[in-house]
Order: sequence, then structure tokens, then C-alpha cells
Amino acid sequence: MRMPVSAAGDVAPANGQPRPGAGRLARLRAQVRRTPALARQHWLFTALLALGLALRILTQIAYRPALLYIDSTKYLLGAYPGGDPPGYQVALKPFVALFPLNPIAAIQHLLGLGMAVALYLVLLRRGAPRWLSALATAPVLLDAYQLQIEQNVMPDVMFEALTVAGLVALLWRTTPSRWLIAVAGLALGASATARQIGEIFILPALGYLLIVTQGWRPRLKHAGLLCLAFALPILAASYRNYADPQLHSFSLAPYASGSIYGRMAEAANCATLRLPGYERGLCPDATQQRLLGPDGLDHNPRSPIKGAWIPAMSNADRLALMQVCRKSVPVKVGTEVRSRDVPIVCGQLTSDFDRRVLRQQPLNVLASIGKDALKLFAPTRTTSTGDPSITRWQFQTFYPQYPPYVVISHGTFVFGTFNTDGVKEQIGAGGGSPAVIKPLASFLRAYQLGGGYTPGPLFAFALVAGLAGSLAALRRRASPAQRAAALACALFFVTGVAALLSSDVFEFNWRYQLPALITLPPAAALAVALLLRRGSLAAGGGEMIPDSLEAGHRRHDDQAEWQQDHQRQPGAGPHQDHARDDRADDDGGQDAQAAGHPVRLASGYQPGDEGREGAGQVGG
Repeated sequence: MRMPVSAAGDVAPANGQPRPGAGRLARLRAQVRRTPALARQHWLFTALLALGLALRILTQIAYRPALLYIDSTKYLLGAYPGGDPPGYQVALKPFVALFPLNPIAAIQHLLGLGMAVALYLVLLRRGAPRWLSALATAPVLLDAYQLQIEQNVMPDVMFEALTVAGLVALLWRTTPSRWLIAVAGLALGASATARQIGEIFILPALGYLLIVTQGWRPRLKHAGLLCLAFALPILAASYRNYADPQLHSFSLAPYASGSIYGRMAEAANCATLRLPGYERGLCPDATQQRLLGPDGLDHNPRSPIKGAWIPAMSNADRLALMQVCRKSVPVKVGTEVRSRDVPIVCGQLTSDFDRRVLRQQPLNVLASIGKDALKLFAPTRTTSTGDPSITRWQFQTFYPQYPPYVVISHGTFVFGTFNTDGVKEQIGAGGGSPAVIKPLASFLRAYQLGGGYTPGPLFAFALVAGLAGSLAALRRRASPAQRAAALACALFFVTGVAALLSSDVFEFNWRYQLPALITLPPAAALAVALLLRRGSLAAGGGEMIPDSLEAGHRRHDDQAEWQQDHQRQPGAGPHQDHARDDRADDDGGQDAQAAGHPVRLASGYQPGDEGREGAGQVGG
């Protein structure tokens, strides 16, 4: 058959592909022309993505310029320095200086959509079918609590996006290249500058990398690169706090350690807890434990941590207290302490109390954490006694205010706080004119309260499936492709569990459960894919499907990676190795068929794709 030729006599490219040697613009045009075919081929994900986009547009219009919370003053105005890592505040600085708050929310909504796209692609590459990969992105695309937090000036979306970026970089190839490892380390390390619990992510990432890398020397090199890249953002943020004259502390969040007091005080059995006399006042009574919970015991004015019990102490206990808190607690021994002089007890005192509770009553602490961790799996989302109110993360038909921290006066924001004397004071104003489009806000609220969120039983299923899929990596007879999918499942699963438990150690908050949306459903999708496709996944150790973002065949990232592939296939030369890569990337598996071998469906392949334009591309 004669090939079509161009006017110049060259062979014309087929299927809308650019001519060999064409420039970037030509390749971009070819990709644009293929977009409708790709959308049809991935119709379920396209529909979910479009719905997620529509919901985000409604949210952006309904609440202008963005939603603010009590803690938003930390990131917009630098209030309470040292209480949170500075990463989000640094990221906001250019926008706060140049624009109103609208672009912040818009960028966070784009990050929400970007997370779904990244998860979808990496699930396809790891062997999940298109419909299952699309369903795994539905929680992050459609969950109303995710939409609400994206509209808030809060660090959660930055934390989620960096977590997804790190996981996708590690999982993009079966054995990640050096630059992917560096990207993963930087992203996961930077997540800790948004929320400090991101520090725990080095453990699952390092464990995964040590498993998938062959040979002790490459393992050590890759592990060192990951740790170095992970540490860089954390060290930079810590140095920033050290250079700050107000803090002068080389730490991510120097004043955040006291927040564990609420959990320890809620778990403590004060009747049997052995404490020195000057710490006895930190022990809450039964009513305080039940009504305040970990969050209230950290922040409520009725909490023992506020120091109202100090004036009633004996002189001996007060002297002992002053020895522990020499500079932090300005208590005058033997004199009447005025109400405005009642201090918040120092961190040294609460840290000692926390250690005593943990050492003497560890089972109580574990039971308290476990009780809160199970709340994620409840059929409906409610607020238990002592928990932060869930209404903070629900759409309202009015613009929410949190006096004195965030109030609206004369059509603009006014930011305030309490000074050391307990007196309200203004710390800033401006940021745009807050407004709510009530019909849209009413729709979003009805959607959220009417079931527009990921139900707890689905999370429970995802947790069990993720655990089962992770254990599949231990099967001796698993093919390389099955083992690669199981290891990816394990990385998502362990990262999600680590993020959730690390938050629950301090307190339960529905806001802190959002990382479940980006970790547990992908883990479950890979687990289900392993169950559905046992025996049908490709036996090779490379990617399950062609790289959908690159034209042509897959290339090795560097010569070292080619050498690893060559070592795994003894007797294969470079030409044979690249030919094998080419065959692995063929859309229809014609080589296998021509060789007389049974044709195995690629992980993203769907029957009937052969007759459609663009078949064999993303997930084809």
C-alpha cells in the first residue's frame, strides 16, 4: 500500500501526528487536535472533571473574594508568629501584596482540579482501568468539604497538592529516576512547611524507594537524594524562623508543641495520675474533659492551660512553678494576682505534664486517639461533644465572621486579636469587599448537607481495600506488574494513614480528614484493579500503559537507568532493549500477536478502542 505524501514529496504523518522533526508548536497543535478524541476515550473522567470545574466556579462566584477563618490572620498578617510553619504565608506574600484575595481561592481551585488529573494519570500508569481511575478522583473533585477548604485562605490545599505531587513523582515510573526522586523529596518536604505533619512523609517515601530500587549502592544514592531534597524546604523554613528577630528559633513552628496538651489532658485519668503539686492544676475535671475535648482544652478560656488556677496555689507550689517557668510566667509570690496578670502556663510545664500522662497512661492515650480516628468512618458527618464544630467547614448562606479575628465593618474586612492583657485590638483591615450570592450559597449548602461528600463507609471500604492491596506486594507469585501496582497501593495507603493518624494524635477535626480524599480512594482503586485483573496485567516490569504525555516511544531518563534494565534482562543488547520498549508501547500489541503469543490487554485498554480516533493514547 502506498503511503500518503505531502506536496514536498515527504511521507505525511498519520493520525494527526506531527511530521518527524516538527517543532514544539506543531506538536502542541497535534495534541490540541487530539483533545476531543481523548475526551471521548476518557469520557467518565472528563464528565467528573467538568462537574468539579462547574462546582468550583459556583463556589468562586458565591463567596467573594474568598472565605476567611480564625487562622487566616496568621497567613495574611503574620499573627501569632511561630504557631504554624511559614510555608503558606511565604507562598501568599506576592498575592497579598499585589492583588485582593480572589486569585488565592482561584489558584487553590485549580490545584484541586490538578490533583485529580495527576491522580488519574498515575493510576492509569499503575494498571487501574479508566473507569476505576476516574471514580477514584470523584472524592477530591466533588466533595463539598474539599470545595469549601479550597475557597478558604488556609494551608490545607497547598499541603494536599504538594503531597499529591510527591506521590505522583515517585510513582510515575516503576523505578523513579533521579530527577523524579528530587522532585518527590522537594514536594513532600515542602508539604511540611504548610502543615507540620508532612514531616512524617519521609518514612513511607523512603520505604517505597528502598523497595523498588535494585542494588545496595543505587539504594543508598537514591535514599540520600530523597532525604536531602526532603530536608531542603524544611531547613529553609526553619532558618527563616531563626532569622526572624521575634522568634530566633531554628524550628518549623517553635510554639506549636503545646497543642498536644489537649489530647493528653483529655486522655488523662487524673484520679490515678501522679503529678507534682505545681502541675496538679493542669489536670482537667470530668466536666472539662467531656465538654471541651482536645481542641477546647488547648484553646477554650475555661481550660486549665489558661492558668486561672495559679492564684489559688500555695506559696511553695508557686515558687516551684516559677523555677520551671522562670521567664514565661510573671507570677509574684505572696501577692494577689490581678485577673489581667493570670498567664497562660509556660510550654515547659505543659510538656512535662504531657510526658507524665504518656508515660503513666499510654493505653488511655491510644484509646483516645483511636476513638477519634474512627469518626472518619461514621455514615454521616456530625460534631461530637468536645470536637471543633463542623459548621466551620460547611457552606453558609451568609459570610461567616469570627470576632474579633475576622469581622466585616463598613463593607470591608477588619482583623483583630487579643493582646497579652486579654483586650481586643485591631491588627489590620482590607483585603476586598466580602459578599455572598445567596442563591448560589444556598445551592452549595444544600448540596453539601444533602450528601455531597464522601461517606464514612466508603472511606472504611477504601481503608480495608488499601490494606489488602498493600499486602498483595508480599505474594511470591505476583508478576512484576502486579507487584508494582501493589507497591503503589501501599504508598498511597501508608501515606494516607500516616497523615490522618498524625493529625488525630493532636485532635480530631473534619478539616484534618481531607487528606483521606487524595490517598485512600487511589489506594482502593489499585487494590480493586489487582483483584479484577489478576492474570491479565502485563508480565513486564515497565509501565502498564504508554506514557500518554509524550509523543513517540518511552525513553530512559539516563544511561544509569538503562544499565539497570540491561542487568535485569541478561543477554539483551541495547538494540534489543529499546526494541522491547517500543513493543511495550505499541497501542494494540501487534508484536505479541505477530509472534504467536496471546495478546494481553494493557491496563488502561478497553475493548472497542481500535475503531476510535485516538485509541491507544491516554490509557488506551
